[in-house]
Amino acid sequence: MRIHHIHQPFDVLLVTVDECPIKEHKNTFIELVYMFDGAGTYHINQNEFRYQKENLFLAMPMDLHYTEVKETTAFMFIRFNNIYLNAQKARDEYSNLGDWIHKLEYIFHNNNHLQGCILRNQHDKPLVRALMEAIRQEYANRQTLHKELVQQLLNTLLTVVARNITTHIPEKTKLAQNTSLDIIHYIHQNIYNQDLLRAERIASHFNISLNYLSEYFKKHTHETLQQYIINYKIALVEIRLKHSDMRINEIAAELGFTDDSHLIKTFRKHRGMSPLEYRREALAMV
Repeated sequence: MRIHHIHQPFDVLLVTVDECPIKEHKNTFIELVYMFDGAGTYHINQNEFRYQKENLFLAMPMDLHYTEVKETTAFMFIRFNNIYLNAQKARDEYSNLGDWIHKLEYIFHNNNHLQGCILRNQHDKPLVRALMEAIRQEYANRQTLHKELVQQLLNTLLTVVARNITTHIPEKTKLAQNTSLDIIHYIHQNIYNQDLLRAERIASHFNISLNYLSEYFKKHTHETLQQYIINYKIALVEIRLKHSDMRINEIAAELGFTDDSHLIKTFRKHRGMSPLEYRREALAMV
């Protein structure tokens, strides 16, 4: 089995084939696979999904995947790594684009729950088709600043991907009432602001009593509010350990731990090993 790498922040590959030349493999980068037309089967992590035109699939680093082509298919593979993601960080704190790393972490966190084509919003399919056609034309014509334009198109595409994944929540978080889901979204949006994550602030934001907030959240998620927040933070720590070269003290500061010792102790409690041991194991698998 082959493991593929890319040596630039992102690239785009366009192919039309009757048989996929790449067999079962893993990537060290994120890959979006779009089918302009054709039909076949997309295999990922021992699951298989029928694909047709205008389907879009997402493969995360070290996912095992390959494609069986039944009808001639025009593929677009959009591939990018953490270098690209880090470059998208908003420099202006008032920018409504926000920090791309933070926006995309929702994709990382929920990827294991995705089933098949990630375009769940039917109204987004024409938009994605137009974005893919624009990217294809830019790569074909290669006019001045075509790479810069493709980058902007890719960021728009990632926004659409995030929206579709956000609307397809794992079963355990498909809650009985919208308020519960809103609380989860609030936590994801404010995970880097400790003050906004205090139970008192959340209760005030949703105009409900503090006691009711705790009871209601646990009833629908089977976790306390603080358990959910710390579990989400640990998942974000894992992402950084796997896909970045951030130091432990940098991760601790970003995610609101008191210091690196606090992060190490918390991580060991939940994962049974230190962050550095986890990083070494993750790197050994690449």
